[in-house]
Amino acid sequence: MTTSRGAAAGDDETGEERLRPVARADLLGVFRIEKAVFSQPWPYAAFEGLLDAPGFLVAEGDGWAANGTGVDAGDVLGYVVGDVTPNHGRDIGHIKDLAVRPDTQGRGLGRRLLRASLSELAAAGASAVKLEVRETNHRAQSLYADEGFRPARRIPRYYGDGEAAFVMRLDVGEWVRERNADGS
Repeated sequence: MTTSRGAAAGDDETGEERLRPVARADLLGVFRIEKAVFSQPWPYAAFEGLLDAPGFLVAEGDGWAANGTGVDAGDVLGYVVGDVTPNHGRDIGHIKDLAVRPDTQGRGLGRRLLRASLSELAAAGASAVKLEVRETNHRAQSLYADEGFRPARRIPRYYGDGEAAFVMRLDVGEWVRERNADGS
């Protein structure tokens, strides 16, 4: 498994998407997905400010057509934004955003992006990773729980529309041991 910024951890050259670190040229595609997927999208400038984050990865298409939908080579099909904050020797990773283009959802791309970002955050020194998820987003909660995230607390009115968020936490060491034991 590669954990360099040159090739994303979890990258699978045999799949129809390639995972790799984000480039400035990807930001418009990232922003288009953000607006298509979220009712309260991040501003473009937020993505610009995280270009160097170790867990900011994109999945790009290779010209494959999914369900009759054309995917041009290099199209951004999904992304994950993750960074690491120093914390007295126990650095904390943060999955800030994860989204997949609506016409390519349901194929496991979100899981691949999440795993690759977690690997990059681990390589960058994170001992734990946290994220926030909408209380009503059961699909995302299930994905995160499957990867080992556990609810830590509920934050009322976290989102601008008044919805609460669950903060979920993952012990990176446990996650790595489980992945190695499973051979995945």
